[in-house]
Amino acid sequence: MLVGLAYLALCLWYWPRRHGGAPTSDPAAHDLLILYASQGGQARSLAELSAGQLAAAGLRAQLLPLNACDAEHLQRQRRVLFVCATYGEGEAPDNGARFARQILGSDVDLSGLEYAVLALGDRQYAQFCGFAVALDRWLRQRHASPLFDRVDVDRGDPSAVRHWQHLLGHLSGHSDFVDWHPAPYGRWRLEQRQCLNPGSLGAPIHHLTLVPTNALPTWRAGDIAEIGPRQPGATVEAWLERLGLDGQQRLDDGQPLAQRLAERQLPDAVDGLRGLSAQRLVEQLAKLPHREYSIASVPADGCVELLVRQQSGQDGGLGLGLGSGWLCRYAELGESIDLRIRSNPAFHGPGDPTPMILIGSGTGLAGLRAHLRERTAGSRNWLLFGERSANHDALLDDELQGWLRSGHLARLDRAYSREGAQKVYVQHLLRDATQPLRDWLEDGAALYLCGSLEGMGRDVHQLLASLLGEDRLESLAEQGRYRRDLY
Repeated sequence: MLVGLAYLALCLWYWPRRHGGAPTSDPAAHDLLILYASQGGQARSLAELSAGQLAAAGLRAQLLPLNACDAEHLQRQRRVLFVCATYGEGEAPDNGARFARQILGSDVDLSGLEYAVLALGDRQYAQFCGFAVALDRWLRQRHASPLFDRVDVDRGDPSAVRHWQHLLGHLSGHSDFVDWHPAPYGRWRLEQRQCLNPGSLGAPIHHLTLVPTNALPTWRAGDIAEIGPRQPGATVEAWLERLGLDGQQRLDDGQPLAQRLAERQLPDAVDGLRGLSAQRLVEQLAKLPHREYSIASVPADGCVELLVRQQSGQDGGLGLGLGSGWLCRYAELGESIDLRIRSNPAFHGPGDPTPMILIGSGTGLAGLRAHLRERTAGSRNWLLFGERSANHDALLDDELQGWLRSGHLARLDRAYSREGAQKVYVQHLLRDATQPLRDWLEDGAALYLCGSLEGMGRDVHQLLASLLGEDRLESLAEQGRYRRDLY
């Protein structure tokens, strides 16, 4: 709670001093613009928190009410984040009404703009997030490029807000942040861990199996596992040694100091922490940010399965990424893992009669595999998947080949980018299968895309827009037949 209040105070201090109250004449003075439309104050608060998180990551942001932005100002921007509530049945809040009346729907060229929308609403209303949905549609029609898909928040849903934070982390390249609305983790046991691509030119990908210590929760294909990582034991010991503290001393809750510090961010600068009691030290340090992973299994499997690529540290050094290092290297088999499941309705599957075209690369196979495991026998499915080498990166090949033989996969296309004279990626598979793609869509198929936002995600989206037309792709999205889970 103290950390959250401190973070909010930082945001409230940062906004008026750093951003002012009127559009700047020099767009280059800011890395991005954050526009909010707020009726009851929640959208403005989340906009301020977004500015604070980005500021902590070194990005300069200007924060303005939506009405303070006109078409000319919008055209000069490179990146804009919209944080918008909906008033009544699809109307703009008061501080966005002028924009909605004068700008929204106008024929302005926004082809140079990248944007994202955080939409706040209430599903009890027929026009859920109606204003933000209309804004998102207009931006696409004016050729602006979404940084990632719109995030819809139903009555302040903390899990959706955490997802927005996670996406801001990707945008800023800085994934260390404080959860604005923390939620409790469940205790899961790391049951199995297998490297799927030994000898690969790429980083190792591990297949992890986790089982709950209590009752198995429910989830759907497309949902997300949020992992609470921990610091390696050696890191905690070295940090404690610098402060001359004993990691085995007990805190007020009976837990050893070292165990609680493993869940915290450990700053390099420790002089200001010397002399603090063990309890006060823990209270001063922010908790480690969660990490998100697509779930590769369904509840019928009795466990959560993940595909995790082992990442290097953000500084490019020899250290491992915070989440992937914990899961792939430092956590011992049988050890307890902090995990909570976040519902992700935007990537839930269609009914079984609807054919599915599943497209992805790398660990994006996790989310697509869950859909294939959720689909019943007799459903029609097509998987297009890309990785580096057939000899080392044919992930889950036995399972995929079995589904192909049984007919659960009507078609399997794989691209390996490090084989042959020319690099072949998943978008090339899609381009070469243009006519079957159109045929499947004419039969009512849904397109599901999972994997890296940069590279594969953008390239596939651009190719689909080229092959099908932007209007057709937008129509598929509005029908729920084009869904993406990109990170």
